[in-house]
Amino acid sequence: MTHLFFSLTLGLYGCATAAYLLCLFRSSALLTTWASRLLLGGCIAHVLSTVHLSNQIKHLPLTNMQESLSFFSLMIVAAFLFLERRYKVTTLGSFVTPVALMMLIASSALHAELRHLPPILQSNWFWIHALLAFFSYAAFTIAAGVAVMYLIQRHFLKTKHFGALFQRIPPLETLDEISYRCLAVGFPLLTVAIISGSIWSEQAMGSYWVWDPKQTWSLITWLIYAALLHGRLTIGWRGKRAAIMSIIGFVVLLITFFGMKHSITW
Repeated sequence: MTHLFFSLTLGLYGCATAAYLLCLFRSSALLTTWASRLLLGGCIAHVLSTVHLSNQIKHLPLTNMQESLSFFSLMIVAAFLFLERRYKVTTLGSFVTPVALMMLIASSALHAELRHLPPILQSNWFWIHALLAFFSYAAFTIAAGVAVMYLIQRHFLKTKHFGALFQRIPPLETLDEISYRCLAVGFPLLTVAIISGSIWSEQAMGSYWVWDPKQTWSLITWLIYAALLHGRLTIGWRGKRAAIMSIIGFVVLLITFFGMKHSITW
């Protein structure tokens, strides 16, 4: 049953991604509606797949790279669906859903046997740490997608190229607001995730901070987003500088997530 729901999710995400990408080139209320419906259907199937797998393994599927990629993908889609409904930013799906789809494809390509939860992960602090980290990752992924859209729209304005794509991308003010909202949500979540991870580390290994590669890169990620948030709140960072910093932060986040899988988390 888990495999069936997962395959359905993959198919629906693929169709939704294609529909959102088409929205970049043609304006159609019907296409927009179906893109949202396909993605929502995929999200529901993804939740069912995750719940069914959780029942099989008796814990949340967050303990290896295959499970983490799938859960990351689910969080990105859920966050985007919320923002799409709130801000009516369908075009953002063209920049976000491909990321979620690629992560799900990567998850499907990996093989992980069902296994008992190792003792090191049998801590409530681990689950608090992992869930908050993924919530923050999803917020930063959306922020990076918005940053790319901001730079594209800014380029159109500078070159006075007011074509069809310019009309479909939201105004710079709207994009800047969404980016700030994502940062304002993601940064506190990441902060608490790092703190709870340190408490878990102390329980598991007797030290709050062991300079494990995952911890080190998580700290670097935190410092980048802290600098971005500080810049926005104190010296008024907006526009191009904030967008570039958001993209840099996301790249470092991906390095943390993919490049440090040998750490104690996985």
